Amino acid sequence: MVECKIFLAGNFITTDKKLDVTNKYTGKLFTQTFLADKKILDKAIIAAEKAKQACKELSSHEKFTALKYISEQLEKKKNHLSKVLSIESGKPIIYAVSEIERAAQTFLIAAEECKRLPKEYMSLDWTANGKSKEGVVNYFPVGIVAGIAPFNFPMNLAVHKVAPAIAAGCPIILKPASATPLSTLELAHIINETNLPKGMISILPMDRATGNLLVTDERINLLSFTGSPAIGWELKKQSGKKKVVLELGGNAGVIISKDIDLKKVIAKCLSGAFAYSGQICIHAQRFIVHPDLFEEFLDIMKKETEKLLSGDPIKKETQISVMIDEDNAKRVANWVTEAVAEGAKLICGGKRKKAFYEPTILTNTTSKMKVNAEEVFGPLICVEKYNGKIEDAVKKINDSKFGLQCGVFTDSISELDFCFKNIEAGGIIHNDVPTLRFDQMPYGGIKESGLGREGVKYAIMDMLEAKILVK
Repeated sequence: MVECKIFLAGNFITTDKKLDVTNKYTGKLFTQTFLADKKILDKAIIAAEKAKQACKELSSHEKFTALKYISEQLEKKKNHLSKVLSIESGKPIIYAVSEIERAAQTFLIAAEECKRLPKEYMSLDWTANGKSKEGVVNYFPVGIVAGIAPFNFPMNLAVHKVAPAIAAGCPIILKPASATPLSTLELAHIINETNLPKGMISILPMDRATGNLLVTDERINLLSFTGSPAIGWELKKQSGKKKVVLELGGNAGVIISKDIDLKKVIAKCLSGAFAYSGQICIHAQRFIVHPDLFEEFLDIMKKETEKLLSGDPIKKETQISVMIDEDNAKRVANWVTEAVAEGAKLICGGKRKKAFYEPTILTNTTSKMKVNAEEVFGPLICVEKYNGKIEDAVKKINDSKFGLQCGVFTDSISELDFCFKNIEAGGIIHNDVPTLRFDQMPYGGIKESGLGREGVKYAIMDMLEAKILVK
C-alpha cells in the first residue's frame, strides 16, 4: 500500500513525523502514514471554527446528499476497504466486510435522520402570567466536536461520530487509533468528494499528548470518546465545560435459562464469545447458565470452540486470528494464569503464541478474579451456573462495576420482564448475545461503562442544543 496522507480540513498532507502501520498478523510493515502535531491540530480547529456557520446553514437536502453518497461509496468500495481494515487490525475478513457494510448503513441512517431534526411548539399559558404566550423550540449545532475512536472497530465506531456530526451540522476533528488509522483515512477520500464545507472534517492521527488537546481546548464544544474506562473517566475530568459522551465497554453477561435448546443458540454464543478475539466492548464474557443445562452447555461450547479455524485474517475461512498486539495477548495469558492459581478451572485453550491467544474457556471463577471482574478484551469467557432462579442470575450479572449490555436466553415472558426491569445495563438483548448491536438503536452503558448514548439519532441529539423563542 502506498504512503497514506492525513486529512486536514479538506487537504491531504504529510508531516515530519511518520507513523508505521503494521500487518497485525505478520508483524511486518504494511504502510506508513503521519502524525499531526500541535500546530496542525490548531489549524484543524481554526478551520472548523471558520466552517461553523457554513455547517450550521447546511440544508437537510445538502446533508442528506452528502451522507447518502458516502454510504454508497463505502458499499461500492467495500472489498478494498475490508482488506485494509483486516490487515491493519488483524480482524478476520468475514468480520471486516461486515464492519464496512455497517459503516455504510450508519451513514444511510444519518442521511435519513438529518431530515427529521427535532422542532417543538409549546403552549406557555399554563400559568396566569403566560396567557397568550407560546414557545417555538429549535435545536442548533453545539459547535466543534472532537471524536476519539478505538482500534477494535476502526471504521464503524469512528463513523458513529462522523456521520451524526454531519447530520447535526457540526464540524468534527477525528483522532483514529494509532494502531488502525488507515480505514478512516480511506474514508476521508470519499468525504472529500462531497460538497460539504472543507473545514467541516479533519481526520488526524496523533500521539497521546497532542490528542489530549482535543480534551482540554476550550474551542471544542463536545468530546465523544470510545475506549477504556480508565482513560475515559480521566478525560472527563480534564474536559472542562464541554459536553462529554463516553462509550467505555465492560464485561457483558449472558443468562442461559431453563428449557433453551442449546443446539439452536450455540452459534450465537460462540460468535459473541470469540468474534474478533473478544476485542469488542460488548464481548460476551460471562455466561450464567441454569444448573440443569450447565454441563451440557460447557461441553458443547468446548467442542465448538476447539473447531474454530485460526490463521491469517485475510483468508475467508479464518474465524479467529491474532490480537491487536503481543502485549495484550500477554496480558490475557497472565490473567488466566492468575485465575487458575486462584482456583479457576481451565476447560480449553490457555496457550499463547506471540500475538495469538487461543480461544479459552474457564469455569469456577469468582467476581474477585480479573478474568471475571474486569474487561478482558480478549478471547476468553467464564462459564458459571446460577441456582435456577432468575433473581439469582440477575444478581450475578449485576455483580459488576460495568453495565453496557446483557444477553438473556429465555422463553419465559415473566423472566424477560424481570430481567429488563432489574438488570443494570444500557441494553438487554433477548434470545441473543450482548454483542448484537443495530446502528440506529441507543447504545451505551451505566456505571463504569459510560455516559450518554451513541446510535445515530441519539448521538445527533447530544450534538444539538435547544433554543426557545417566546412570543
